[in-house]
Amino acid sequence: MEPTHLFELVIAMFLAIIALHYAAHRLGLPPSVALLTGGALLAFVPGLPAISVDPELVLVIFLPPLLMDGAWSIALARLRRHMIGIASLAVGAVLFTCAVVAVVAHLIFPSLPWAACAALGAIVAPPDAVSARAVLERVRLPRRLQILLEGESLLNDASGLVLFRFAVAAAATGAFSAGEAVGNFFVLALGGAIVGIIVGAAWVKLIRHLGDDYLIIAATVLLGWISYLLGELLHVSGVIATVTTGLIASWHQHTVFSAATRMRGTSFWTVMIFLMEAAVFTLIGLSLRDVVERGGGLTTVIATMGLPMLAILITLVVARFAWIFASDLAIRFCAALGGTRAQPLGAGGATVLSWAGVRGVVTLALALSLPEGFPGRDFILVTSFAVILGTVLVQGTTLGRVIAWARLAPETEKARLSMSQAEAAMAQVQFGIVQNLAYDAEGKLIHPQLLERYQRRATAIVDYAERTEHYVPILHAHFDVVLEAVASGRRELIRLHRAGDIDDETLDELERDLDLEELSAISAKA
Repeated sequence: MEPTHLFELVIAMFLAIIALHYAAHRLGLPPSVALLTGGALLAFVPGLPAISVDPELVLVIFLPPLLMDGAWSIALARLRRHMIGIASLAVGAVLFTCAVVAVVAHLIFPSLPWAACAALGAIVAPPDAVSARAVLERVRLPRRLQILLEGESLLNDASGLVLFRFAVAAAATGAFSAGEAVGNFFVLALGGAIVGIIVGAAWVKLIRHLGDDYLIIAATVLLGWISYLLGELLHVSGVIATVTTGLIASWHQHTVFSAATRMRGTSFWTVMIFLMEAAVFTLIGLSLRDVVERGGGLTTVIATMGLPMLAILITLVVARFAWIFASDLAIRFCAALGGTRAQPLGAGGATVLSWAGVRGVVTLALALSLPEGFPGRDFILVTSFAVILGTVLVQGTTLGRVIAWARLAPETEKARLSMSQAEAAMAQVQFGIVQNLAYDAEGKLIHPQLLERYQRRATAIVDYAERTEHYVPILHAHFDVVLEAVASGRRELIRLHRAGDIDDETLDELERDLDLEELSAISAKA
């Protein structure tokens, strides 16, 4: 294919993404479902060239920034608090699911070597970070379940990748050592964490010296790829390296970013991640044609592999339910004996957590990366795609209903201070600083209006924190007026520009001020 035609296809794909995303919004569907289905339908459009996905390229392009985004936005304090539960899902559940799927696959096809069965288990075992984010964006979960799913999706790819590589190596050599695999996993994870710490620390030092918003944003955008590629180059876990770097950058961004950098960077990053997530699901759908052709055609695939694929999909779901409910039972038993303070999830929480195991890009990329001539390659590839379709289309569309059915108990975990109390604390400190700087060296008041403004603000916010329910409707009405005033100011500004009374520079400066005022009012109303 000529480069120009390839570029045209990329542009067409992004136009399709916008249309499919809009359709999903109007129909009330998860965007991932619309994108995956739309991509699959587009794959069979007559005249459209077959899309062949390079698995290594897909992982390198999409996985690092999406992992980085997940690590950037995750609540670090809750991640530490629930690390045992996250490790149980990211490592324990992946190992258990891999083993169960391998056994079932071997029972279905006794002639398939155990190493190939283990490779299939490793491919389909880890839920996908991108798919999990796409599903979680449209549902509301208690914070504990949210952090468990987010943390699992960040870390379980490392487990799946290590298992997959050992299974492929075992198929090639005929030898496998469980002890060696476990030891290598911890070495890879530790090495990845060290690489992530080094890259993250270097980023913090670099950002402090760049001094230009766009250079800082560019360096931050590249950070995930740098960490991942360096980890893979050093033969450690690029996934763990990227996640570690993302956690460090997230922790320090509050002190090394200016307000302008944060606003500009967040806007750019949000759009980039949106396009990348959407492109992942569309590419998965577009690859359906190639997968079906490898399996001998749609009719052949359904006739010869339909029941085995369904059996693997059911096994996958049942294995996750079994692990999570068994883990919750163990927590309940330990809590009854006084051996742990952790609270069990309960039947509803465990059901929601079990049903949220959606697979995606990592599963497809690993399946496509199987070497030619690998035992059972066509079956593994087709089954992997069926697992992605099944989990996204079934679990992704019904998770909201499962959450509603579960009637999860409200959150009991609360911060020591509410948002209004935190605002009051900030206002008191700000007033103290202004009070000290409002007088010159001789004790003469030189900033009376500034002092009065901050004093009035501090008093008002403290009063608001004590009587929030009384002030909420008054403030909403107040900021409704502010938003109307901003809108009228914007209309007048545009009129002046269209009439030629002000130039473009004046328009841009004043419009930015109005934008900030509007965002501030909207935030205050929320």
